[in-house]
Parts: sequence; C-alpha cells; structure tokens
Amino acid sequence: MGCVMRREFWLSAAEADQLAARQETPFLVASVDRVEENYRFLRRHLPHAGVYYAIKANPEPAVLRRMAALGTHFDVASAGEMEMLAREGVTGDRMIYANTVKDFRGLRMARNIGLHRMTFDAVSEIGKMADYVPGADVLVRICVKNNKALVDLNTKFGAAPEDALPLLRQARDAGLHPVGICFHVGSQSLSAAAYGEALLLARALFDQAEREGLHLTDLDIGGGFPVPDAEGLSVDVAGMLEAIDRQIARLFPDLAVWCEPGRFIPGTAANLLTTVIGVRQLPSGTRMVTLDDGLYGALSGILFDHWQYPMRFLSERGGKNQVLTTLVGPSCDGIDVVARDILAPELMVGDHVLFGNIGAYASVSETRFNGFSMAPTLIWEEQEEARQMADEPAIQKKQYR
Repeated sequence: MGCVMRREFWLSAAEADQLAARQETPFLVASVDRVEENYRFLRRHLPHAGVYYAIKANPEPAVLRRMAALGTHFDVASAGEMEMLAREGVTGDRMIYANTVKDFRGLRMARNIGLHRMTFDAVSEIGKMADYVPGADVLVRICVKNNKALVDLNTKFGAAPEDALPLLRQARDAGLHPVGICFHVGSQSLSAAAYGEALLLARALFDQAEREGLHLTDLDIGGGFPVPDAEGLSVDVAGMLEAIDRQIARLFPDLAVWCEPGRFIPGTAANLLTTVIGVRQLPSGTRMVTLDDGLYGALSGILFDHWQYPMRFLSERGGKNQVLTTLVGPSCDGIDVVARDILAPELMVGDHVLFGNIGAYASVSETRFNGFSMAPTLIWEEQEEARQMADEPAIQKKQYR
C-alpha cells in the first residue's frame, strides 16, 4: 500500500530543558499516547490477530494501565510480571504464561490468579503444569528458521516441528488441554517471508493434528515486528503486517490467532535525556565525552539488545562544527562505551544529549553498578508545564518504506 507515515516521539530542546530544571538527569520520558498509537497501528494492519503485549519490553505501570484500558491481553514470563499486572487490576484470564520453562513460584502465582494459558516445548514441563494448573490450556512452541532476525530466539526455544504433536498428546494424557501451536520468528524481523514460512509449517501441523483426532483451535505467531534504530527503518511496516494478515486469513480462517508484540508497542514512545559530565581530548585527536548514563543504565540495550539509539545534541554552543567524538558512560568499566568515533558538536560539561526510540528493553535491564541511581521514567502526558511548550517541530515525522 505504499509508504505509511508513523511518528517518532522527540522532545524539543526547550521541553528537555524544562524537564531537566525539575528532574535531575538521567531520566526517561515516555508517551503513553504514542504507545496507544503504535498499538492501534498494529491492530489496523494486522486485524486477524489478537494481542498479548509482551510486558518484558516495558512494564512501566502507566504503559500497562493504558494497554489494559485498550482491552489487550498480556504475555508474561514470571511471577514478578504477573504481580505487576495484578497490581494494575489485570486478571489471569488476560495473560499467557509464555516462558517455555517455568519456575515453581511462577506456577504457584499462575494458579493463584487464575492464569490458565501456557506455552511449552519440552516433556519436562508437562508434569509441572499438570501439577500446579490442572486442565490448563497449553500451546506447544515450535522452532522456526529466520537467519535475518536481529536476535534469533530459536536457538534457545522451540521443539522440533516433528515433536510438536507427540508433545501435545502427552500433555493431553497428563490432564492438560492442548489448544494449539506457537512460534516466534525472532526479534526485529524485516520481512514477512519468515512469518509466511512459519505459517505454512503451522498449517501442516494443524492439518496433521486433525487427521490424528487432535482438534486444535489456537495459533500464536509471536512478535518480532520492527521499529527504527539509529539507522532508521527501510521496510514498509504496514505492508509487512498486511502481508502477514492476508496469510493468516487465508490459512487460518476459523482459528483464534494471537501475536505477542513487545518492542513494537513502546519502542518509539520514549526518550532518554542525559547530561555531559566530563570532556577530555585523547592523543588520537578524538574527544571523549562522558555522559551521566551508559551501558549499565538505561542505555543497557546497546549491550543486551544489540541496539543503537538515534541521538540528538541539544546544545548550540558548538555550532555546526562537528568533531570526532566517543561517548562513554559514567561507570569505571572500560566496556561502558555508548558510541565510538562519531561526528558530534563540541560538547561541554552541562550539555544535554537526547536518545530516541528507547521505549523498549532500556530500563528493564539497567543496573545500580558502581552505585549509580537508575534513571526514573516520567510520563509525558503528566508533564503539564513542558507539554505547554510543545509545538509541531517537536514531533518529528519520518517516512518508513
């Protein structure tokens, strides 16, 4: 359907200064309106799949509340994530326990809150699920191939396709209720082709199950839908989703189909504001600029999520003069390098550096290494004074092909 306009959330320099006057950096600013916009975009272009939001991407309470109000369901992996949702009034019947290997605390919590839908990929899970949640609805996760994914989840998760039906039969014999099949093509997949191949494989398994007297009703296609990083995004996301949706409608017209987006929902909905706390000239001629946040903080996704965030330098003191710069975090670890040998203005202590599209897999993996405080999250819609300064240039529009 051609190019589709989606907006990225960016604070203006004036808005950032206004917030920094009241809240010491580093801090994240998340827009729940942008979260909702991304959710509605997904539903509009992938209407044949219901949504289990994978809260591991961003479990900020305001995000969970907005998603719950929109009527979505949730993908959880632990008792802790179940507790987060329970505190927001989400009941267990709106959750799927999508960790294929469950600990006993998680199983006890699932039983206590009425969570009755789970995924698995090994015989060792069957007895545990049957003991703690008898009669639970279970989906077997199969391994699929996608060499073009940013993160290949199928090296760790998923049964061989030929083992799927035997596992479901063993689950049935243990008193569980086998309802379907699930897969995940990997994170940040840039093509509908991997989904298409996995859907064809799943269709064959559903047909085989029916022939063998095992009636399955549910398909879960996982997540992996892409969002832009520092390099942008060269794929028509709407067209990609629509291609997947057509395949779902053609191959599974009578089944309940679900997806499990994580990154896609909050990814473009947050900024991180940092401050320059140190500058020195290296013998090589490169300027080393130290920020008050780094790889052990909210920029942890650079290390753990293989991600590069787009940046904006908010100081005008350096003018248009660009110099070779390496940005580092504040810790005493040499690995704490945010960006190496980039062109940037002549940054000085006190200048602000803004990171965009950092709404997913940021605060969830930050630490208190070296005793530094973790960056809090401000909700943009709650920042009345700063929002009054918002103008059209502050919300940048970018065209994705």
